[in-house]
Formats: sequence, structure tokens, C-alpha cells
Amino acid sequence: MLKAQTIVQLQTGKPTSIRGLSVVDDNVAWISGNRGHIAITHDGGKNWDWTQVKEFEKADFRDIEAFSAKSAVIMSSGTPALVLKTTDGGVTWQEKYRNTDTAYFLDAMDFDSPKHGLILGDPIKNKFLLLETNDGGETWAPFKNQPDALAGEASFAASGTCLRIINGDILIATGGTNARLLSYSIKNKKWDYASFPITHGKASQGSFSVAVGKNDAILIGGNYSKDKVTDSVAVNFIPHPFKILNTANKQPAGFQSSVEFINGDTFLSTGTPGTNITTDGGVTWRQVDATSYNVCRKAKHGKMVLLAGDKGKIGVLKM
Repeated sequence: MLKAQTIVQLQTGKPTSIRGLSVVDDNVAWISGNRGHIAITHDGGKNWDWTQVKEFEKADFRDIEAFSAKSAVIMSSGTPALVLKTTDGGVTWQEKYRNTDTAYFLDAMDFDSPKHGLILGDPIKNKFLLLETNDGGETWAPFKNQPDALAGEASFAASGTCLRIINGDILIATGGTNARLLSYSIKNKKWDYASFPITHGKASQGSFSVAVGKNDAILIGGNYSKDKVTDSVAVNFIPHPFKILNTANKQPAGFQSSVEFINGDTFLSTGTPGTNITTDGGVTWRQVDATSYNVCRKAKHGKMVLLAGDKGKIGVLKM
């Protein structure tokens, strides 16, 4: 018999909207938000050390990738586009990338090893922007094979999970005029493009997040301007060979901005109307909490699952 899953709120009340979340293990996690706010926990979320990054108090840090209690990389959306890195637990930050071109709007960041990572940005001249690092975020350069973008298509800087690098593939969830999954095989050096039956057509609609499990994968999104609408929010699919399985028989309770693989056939998703869980690979979803969160992430090395959202809100999944 499955135990009931609940979300326990750990803290709230900070003047920042959190969208960046990286859980290293069952003790260490980092978050990033607007107004230059960063926080780290060393005790599984019980206590958090908050700072505003000096000289970057106006930056909107939409994503963070942490490697340990000492090392992390943060990315800001807006102008200028920025990437900063710390190696001393957030005491000091060094600027590793800056672009003042207003066309550059960074959406998400992901690493598949401590050295190799990518940053996704909105399309420029009908190509999605991809920046790549091969030295742990010290230097960034344009990815050699930028994916095509359709007119009015973009990705959402909502949770840092519209970009994933996993099992030798790069996956990008898109929205706006289209709800697509862009898939790149690092081995074959080729992009594949697939449209998904997720609500799209307007700037507030589309796919917002993708997660890959052991047997299948989930693409999730909806319409953030009408976040209670449950039509065409989640689709499960098989990445290899690519095949859409179905839209969920029982959809999540409204718009979802982040989805994360937990274990087995279990995925967790969250958004402004609350948090939902599936234990059958995305066929049916059940709401577990009605509190608004922007992002959910599981520990890279452990079982802890954290959520974060507006007003410095942080929660933990109890299973």
C-alpha cells in the first residue's frame, strides 16, 4: 500500500521569487531567485543561509547548478545575461559570462557532469541559443549545432527544467506558438523535432518542463495565465525510439512549470495551482498539495526532494 505523499513547508517570507533549485544530496541544496538572492542549506532544508550577491542585487537568477557545498554556478535572465560561479560556498562569486545584447535572454541550465554543461536561451534569428562549457562553468561558448526555432516559439525561464542533458541526449521543451520537444543525440550530432498535444498557441502556453525516468519520460506545461485549466497539461512518452504514449487519463490539477523523476514510475510536478504526483508513469496524476511552487528537484546523490517558489517559499516532499 502506498503511503500518502505530503509537502511540508520549510520556510517562507523572503523578498525573492525562487526558480533556481539544485539539490546535491540529502543535506546540501542551493536555491537562486530574483533581486540577487541565493541560499544554501547544509542540514536537509531545516536551516538556510541567505545572501544577496554583491554588485548583482538586481539580477534575476533563474537557474543554479550546484556540485557540492562549496561549488555552484548561477545564471541570470534579462539584460545583461550573466553566469557567475562560486568555489567557497557562496561567500564570493566570480563573473564567468556577460552579454549586454538585449536579444540574449537565458532560460535554463543543466550539467551532465561536473565539467560539461549547457545554457539555453530564447531564439535569435530562428535558432535557439545554446551556450556550452567543458570546464565546469569557467568559460562558455556557443554550441556548434544550434537547434531551429519556429516563429513565435520560445522556452520558459520558469524552473530551469525545460533543458535536460541525460543519457547522451539534449532535450529542450518549448512553448508559445508550438509545444515541441527538441532532442539532440550527442553521439549522432543530429536534432529531432516533435510536436506534442500540450496546450499552445499563445505566449503563456506550451511545454515548460521535461523529465526522463528509467522506462519513460514526461513533458508538462499548460497555460500559466489560466493556471487552473487542466486541459492538455501532461504527456508521457518514450525517448528511445521516440514515441508519444498518451496524454494523461487524469491530468494534473492545472498548469505545471516543473516535473522531476523520483523513482520507478513515479514523477512529481509542481506549479502555481499546486503539486501533483504520478506513480504509473504519467497515466494518472493526483494532487498532493495546493500551495504554489515554481520548481521541484530531487537530490543528485540521495532521496531528498525539495520545492521552491515565490516569497522565498521552500518545501520538502514527504513520502
